[in-house]
Amino acid sequence: MGKGKNTAGIIAGLLAGAAVGVVLGMLYAPEEGKETRKKLKAKANDLKDQALDEYDKVSEKVKSEYGNLSDKAKENLDKVVSSVKDSYEKYKHTAANKASGVVKEVETELDALK
Repeated sequence: MGKGKNTAGIIAGLLAGAAVGVVLGMLYAPEEGKETRKKLKAKANDLKDQALDEYDKVSEKVKSEYGNLSDKAKENLDKVVSSVKDSYEKYKHTAANKASGVVKEVETELDALK
């Protein structure tokens, strides 16, 4: 997820740099103010559209990564639950057998005391 933030930051920086370059270029261009404002507005709209497109791409990538991580976490949780259940079943019988043995020993000792 840190990688997505890094990519988004780089994209934002590039877009901001491009915007500054375009604005400076237009301000120093030998055109009328009205024409320059039209160009600035058009370029701002283009940059906005590019930023929205990049946002959508990064957003989809993050959603995909989240889905992959979520699936892996679920798989791992299922494995842990299965392992715990198996261990429980295994040791449940072992503990029951040992408890049964202890009960028999106690009964034997009690019978001997009679």
